[in-house]
Amino acid sequence: MKNILAPIELHSSIESVLRTAVLLARRFGGHIEGMPLGPDLPDLVAFDMPVSWTVTDQNAWREMADEAHRRFEAYMMENAVPLRASAPAHHAPTHSWAGEQSFGDSQAASYARVFDVSVMGRPGGERGDARMATAEAALFESGRPVLLAPPAPVDSMGENIVISWNQSTETARAVAFAMPLLLQARKVTVLTIENFMVEGPPGDLLAQKLANHGVNVEAVTRPNARSPGEAVLEQAGKIGCDLLIKGAYTQSRLRQMIFGGATAHILSRARVPVFMAN
Repeated sequence: MKNILAPIELHSSIESVLRTAVLLARRFGGHIEGMPLGPDLPDLVAFDMPVSWTVTDQNAWREMADEAHRRFEAYMMENAVPLRASAPAHHAPTHSWAGEQSFGDSQAASYARVFDVSVMGRPGGERGDARMATAEAALFESGRPVLLAPPAPVDSMGENIVISWNQSTETARAVAFAMPLLLQARKVTVLTIENFMVEGPPGDLLAQKLANHGVNVEAVTRPNARSPGEAVLEQAGKIGCDLLIKGAYTQSRLRQMIFGGATAHILSRARVPVFMAN
């Protein structure tokens, strides 16, 4: 995972996003490209907007982009991640910055199509938290995986990995994207929650195939006494994982919004980084 995109918005978990991106870059000798992020703006006709509003809006977006850039650069320098132009010759992490004006969520998702992974904040329901629209745009529009940083920075990532295996196409895709991480992990657990799966290959078969790659893996099945999302996080916590891999939205997004679901629960409650693909 050499190409890491880090959309930067000044939400409550920005330090965790930066920390997660640096941990990933150090693991693979990767390059972190930061970019300023803001909400998608509605399509407005220029002559319908007062001139003062247009100028104020453009200035506000530029100020947000400048502050995001300053925060990103300061963190990279404090953590010895140099600019690409000044990087040493060996496989050390580097960084750069894309653009001087904020990208909207859809623009960021489109840009992410040429990266190995995007690192973003885990969405939350409080004012100032990372926005759900950002994560969902990346999941549905980039065609690439998303690594969601938890609210608080973590010390390690990718040593003890749990795959939440529900036999779905989405989870299979997430596992495929995550192979570089799985190959380097000290321990991998394929976790199946009873009565939380679609038709497909069982977890022990996935574990067998991963073992063929040299992954240190075991498969476990646990009962589901709670909602699927709660069960996944509870069991992942008992295993002590520092990274959770999961497919996104096996049920439709609308159904999960109305009735709830594992993806929605994990998106709002996980305390470890979550690697997702759709």
